[in-house]
Amino acid sequence: MSDLVLSIEDATVLIAGKPFFEGMSFNIHAGRKIALVGKNGAGKTTLMNMITGARELDDGKRFVDPGITTGYMQQHVKPSPDKTVREFVFGGITQKLEEWDIDYRIDMVVAPLLLNPDDKLAMLSGGQLRRAALARSLVEQPDILLLDEPTNHMDLELIEWLEGYIKNYRGSVMIVSHDRQFLANTTDRIFWLDRGAIKVAPRGFAYFEEWSQDLLEQERRSLHNRSKRVEQEIEWANRGVKARVKRNVRRQAEAFTARDTLEKDLKSYRRVTSTISLPPISAEESSRNLAEFYNVDKSFGDKTILKSFNMRIKKNDRIGILGKNGAGKTTFLKLLTGEENVDSGKIKKAKNITFSVFDQKRAGLKDNKSLKDNLCQKDSDYLDVRGKARHVCGYLKDFLFDPEDAWRSVSTLSGGQKNRLMLAKVLAEPGMMLILDEPTNDLDMDTLDMLTNVLKSYSGTLFVVSHDRDFLNKVVSKTMVFEGDGVVEGIIGGYDDYLAFKKAQNAKMTNKTKDALTPDDQIKKQVKPSKETTGEQSALSPPAKMSYKLKRELELIPAKIEKLQSEVGKLEERLADPDLYMRDGESFNKASFRLPNAKEELDALETRWLELEELRTAQEKSQ
Repeated sequence: MSDLVLSIEDATVLIAGKPFFEGMSFNIHAGRKIALVGKNGAGKTTLMNMITGARELDDGKRFVDPGITTGYMQQHVKPSPDKTVREFVFGGITQKLEEWDIDYRIDMVVAPLLLNPDDKLAMLSGGQLRRAALARSLVEQPDILLLDEPTNHMDLELIEWLEGYIKNYRGSVMIVSHDRQFLANTTDRIFWLDRGAIKVAPRGFAYFEEWSQDLLEQERRSLHNRSKRVEQEIEWANRGVKARVKRNVRRQAEAFTARDTLEKDLKSYRRVTSTISLPPISAEESSRNLAEFYNVDKSFGDKTILKSFNMRIKKNDRIGILGKNGAGKTTFLKLLTGEENVDSGKIKKAKNITFSVFDQKRAGLKDNKSLKDNLCQKDSDYLDVRGKARHVCGYLKDFLFDPEDAWRSVSTLSGGQKNRLMLAKVLAEPGMMLILDEPTNDLDMDTLDMLTNVLKSYSGTLFVVSHDRDFLNKVVSKTMVFEGDGVVEGIIGGYDDYLAFKKAQNAKMTNKTKDALTPDDQIKKQVKPSKETTGEQSALSPPAKMSYKLKRELELIPAKIEKLQSEVGKLEERLADPDLYMRDGESFNKASFRLPNAKEELDALETRWLELEELRTAQEKSQ
């Protein structure tokens, strides 16, 4: 864990001829999982490019241990649309891979990210393209893996898979992400870019708030003490120097220099400790019950979204929505707003109900128009913000835009900037019901904190679709979970409460199964397949007929078992070599990943062989 793989020493980076980083030094050690944090514009992307070597240092040294490889998943990728997923994902690997190795990496990375290797990139959505970019960086298995916002457009199941992958990853990982829970679950170091300097914490992101606040508090006390000393020196200097003694003149000049430096440092401190804030948002007055679903069914072809669904939505409800991509979250919201119609059942809504919707596809923004024209009425520089007229430049400043940005075309904005503009549009007039569909994608932590505080003060009814667990815990009091096939769970509380509910539910199911069996039955259940799966029959029922397909499957299984047993034996023998990791880290990594999967496959095959063999025996006895 202590092996140094990369070092940057006393580095200077110039941007537009001016120092952006100066005297910067840091080290990356083997196996470290690093959270890279900092405000927008702090230089996170620049630092990652320094690590890869894409950004040359204007001064200083960059040391990389010989043979060390670096992989980088960037936020924005524009691959050739005529390539397949397989071609793009494996296009960055320089060494020649065997076919079995490619298949292995597809099974380990591409398949879990729900990508079809044969799909053309032109067929993929924006979220799928980002997952393809992530897969490309992972299949390289670099010694240093750099991930820039890897969880954007991912559902919770994929995020949790990625967390597990990173925890088990043998190389070093550096992550930029707005997802606090993801960073807390995956990192053991913090690199904090703060005003051109890098500060390193020896613990993971779970401790960032405590650690950073301690540093800022120390800085505050230091500035306070400096202020007292400078105040005294300025008071002395303003009394005038009685004699033009050189040391007095020098002291007077130093006092004014110290004052100027202090003012500069105080402004810098205030910038880093300032937070984005908006006034509380009030909703229009509404009745107690805003909407009710009565026995609602909704399907698309064979896919069931809702089945006999009933729900009452009340004033001031704050509901988070979870579920896999495609489980029906967006369809449910469209049924609520009237964009989709039910197949059967009824949705009753309060009279004069008003909605304000943040659409994750940002359909409410016109790319060919300016920011001003997206917010204001034609030929006006003012917009109505919750009953008050606001100049568009002042309102945009609340959302971290420069005043001159008002005349920029929306098409020139980044994904994060478009999300901020969409929030500005939605929060100007939130209506009785505020619906936010994946609002946290591409947002930085400062904007996310602002949004969290605004939603806490919102007095209307709120629906939030998000996979940001920390965000949901802070803003919702109820959770709907779309499990698929029309199943929707309702939980009181946020994401942590949902986890507790699932844990209790799983424990209850386990205990219920155990309680239904005698101790002897429990032991038998562990070693012998059940009657339902083996084909064992009671004396009153004839045995199931064994088809040709099942007979053929039974004939082929022994050869497969033998092959897997041989593979497991070789893998165990390889991993028993104490020098393998140092001699051939890649081979050790492959064997470590493959062994548990091979054992699981072997166990499943042996169980299946038992099932089919007992079915065959039962059929022979009945003849």
